[in-house]
Amino acid sequence: MCPSITGSVEGDITQTQENTNVNQPPVAVAIDGLRLKFPGESQIWFNKLSLTIKQGEKVLLLGASGSGKSTLLQVLSGLIPHSVDVPMKADHVHIPAHPGIVFQDPDTQFCMPYVDEELAFVLENRQVPREEMQAKIRELLSLVGLDFPDLHTPVQALSQGMKQRLAIASVLGVKPSVLFLDEPTALLDKEGTLEVWDTIRGIAGERTVIIVEHKIDYILDFVDRIIVLSSEGEIMADGGAEEIFSQHQQTITDYGIWHPGIWKNRPRPLRKEKTIAIEKGAEPLLLLQGCMIHRSSKPVIRAEELQVLPGDFIGITGPNGAGKSSFLLGLMKLLPITGTYLMNGIEPKNTKQAAQHIAYVFQNPELQFITHSVWNEVEYSLLFEPISKEERRVRVEELLRRFHLSGLENRHPYELSLGQKRRLSVASAVVRNPRVLLLDEPTFGQDARNTFAMLDELERLRSEGTAIIMVTHDEEIVARYCTSVWQAAEGRITTCH
Repeated sequence: MCPSITGSVEGDITQTQENTNVNQPPVAVAIDGLRLKFPGESQIWFNKLSLTIKQGEKVLLLGASGSGKSTLLQVLSGLIPHSVDVPMKADHVHIPAHPGIVFQDPDTQFCMPYVDEELAFVLENRQVPREEMQAKIRELLSLVGLDFPDLHTPVQALSQGMKQRLAIASVLGVKPSVLFLDEPTALLDKEGTLEVWDTIRGIAGERTVIIVEHKIDYILDFVDRIIVLSSEGEIMADGGAEEIFSQHQQTITDYGIWHPGIWKNRPRPLRKEKTIAIEKGAEPLLLLQGCMIHRSSKPVIRAEELQVLPGDFIGITGPNGAGKSSFLLGLMKLLPITGTYLMNGIEPKNTKQAAQHIAYVFQNPELQFITHSVWNEVEYSLLFEPISKEERRVRVEELLRRFHLSGLENRHPYELSLGQKRRLSVASAVVRNPRVLLLDEPTFGQDARNTFAMLDELERLRSEGTAIIMVTHDEEIVARYCTSVWQAAEGRITTCH
């Protein structure tokens, strides 16, 4: 991670590679009496939280979206307050001398514009000789399942999933004593997720690993301790997986925390076919024939014959890097698209015309925020609608309630947790009830409660005739909600069923 501003903390701080006192159990990370307050807010987070993690422990932090998991991870790693200026107090803090941190959003992690330069930057800090650089770089990439014929590949040309693997590779290059992982597989498909966790298992050894993750099925047999945070950031449970899920399952369910079997109690939508309100023979909202989407003048993905009807819920699946996000960008006219592409029978000339019918939710929610508060972000699109101020207020309040953002009206969008940012990006997109809604991985970083709330809202829109096109790696969403599935593979988008 690139250096940032320096903060301050009240209390005693120690930073050591290992505990050399043989009379005490070895400690990797510890904090006592933590209190933290975000600027402009009255709430005190963590309420004198105390926590000790021993060397070699593999620990999973669970909690609802917005419970402070990522913030706690940054405190334990020393990012807060030394690189991120957030006021905090603690009676004692023991942070590792060589932490390695993988963030939720890989774009916030990179310092250099090219793949080889990013990894060389890490290796140079370790004083690796220049003649050994290329072999070391390829070794790091291989650990996370990446292979580039040309190492001098622009980072921004990578898919989000590939960026996430690169971020993990750069952290492994530091040879950290403690590895902090903040949803490292959130943007990866099933195969990529398994590869990354296999890699982490392989390099973990005696290293301490502290994880924030929603997709816990992949790692329950890897972690030996689970710490559950309440919605207020207090420790409500701490123990092994069997103890946590047997003694605290109802509380975990109430908090909306993902756990094995949670989908079993989730009712399916009443029907997967198109709503009865849509008459047979309805004209396509979108029609593609012989279309090619281009990025940097190069063809990325082709669609020969596709159409989208009112009430469709289309899931786009496929491996990372297959062109799913590029396809959505092409539909929005944010990337060049050639061939026949019609909206309601008319060819859109630019993004402005496309936006009259389509709302788009980016994979990175920060790319679409344009105001300085949660309220203004949701309200913005309504300012151009012929409705009263009171009607705007009611609609915004209702959406904030539905997406569990009430109470955050005055918060800057960048100050939200990743899950809250995702919900805000979707809320601001659906506020005008668009004819077509494009969603790029809208449920990553979400707890179960907010995922289900979002899906309920999408199903409501679909039943009223909105067509939904969603890029997702979640097999349960595809099986339960999608009326059809498009597969991205080998440079093409094709209909599965």
